Amino acid sequence: MRRPGSAPSRWHTRRPIPPALWLCFLVVHPVASLLFRLRYRHAERIPRTGPVLVVANHVSILDPLACARLVWDSGRVPHFLAKSSVFKGAAGRILRAAGQIPVARGSADAKGSLNAAEADLAAGNVVVLYPEGSVTRDPDWWPMQARTGVARLAITTDAVVLPVAQWGPQRLHDYHAKKLHLRLRVPADYLVGEPIDLEDLRAQVRAGRPVTGELLREVTDRIMTVVRDQLAELRGEPAPAAFARRPGNGASTDLPGSAA
Repeated sequence: MRRPGSAPSRWHTRRPIPPALWLCFLVVHPVASLLFRLRYRHAERIPRTGPVLVVANHVSILDPLACARLVWDSGRVPHFLAKSSVFKGAAGRILRAAGQIPVARGSADAKGSLNAAEADLAAGNVVVLYPEGSVTRDPDWWPMQARTGVARLAITTDAVVLPVAQWGPQRLHDYHAKKLHLRLRVPADYLVGEPIDLEDLRAQVRAGRPVTGELLREVTDRIMTVVRDQLAELRGEPAPAAFARRPGNGASTDLPGSAA
């Protein structure tokens, strides 16, 4: 029981917690604590209830562990959009049962991933998305050009859109050099921004404005510019004026990418 007017406890706002999620917690929580020294700025901006779309830059294949801790420590359960190759065997069954969402990029099933994310947000959950689609290929670790699935979720749902910048996990696993640096308690910094106001565009879409590729690119770049500027604040360096090109020849309207 809690006193009237008091904030709900973190355990209360994380409910329900299915057995598969408990199993993930028992693995991810201690591993993230060993690997990273987590430092949060404005984690209180993550709402304790209601739908939230967390949009983050991607610097390491290990940063989902730290980002999951950020959301969990804020009293919410993170549901990641992750590439379908992660969802294999017993581990894949556990991830699905824990509410994680596979993304089959470049296939007919890709749209179903967005539909699943929309349903998750409609249920009042937290969805974590890396719009870049994979670890950034920018040599200086700035965000590269993002896929536009994030924009579709942002303007067709009522979720709070929270930009999150992360910096530090790349010191543990360098994706560019394909090297794992065996060390513990690597500093990992997270800056949670103010919710991005997209109500003007949402109102236009509700009024019948077509959701075109041009609109999706505009919204995606607006969101990722905020993430990039927050990363500049974390790093104490000026951000580049443009996003690095994404590898390959994928169209700008590709669906959102992976958490790994």
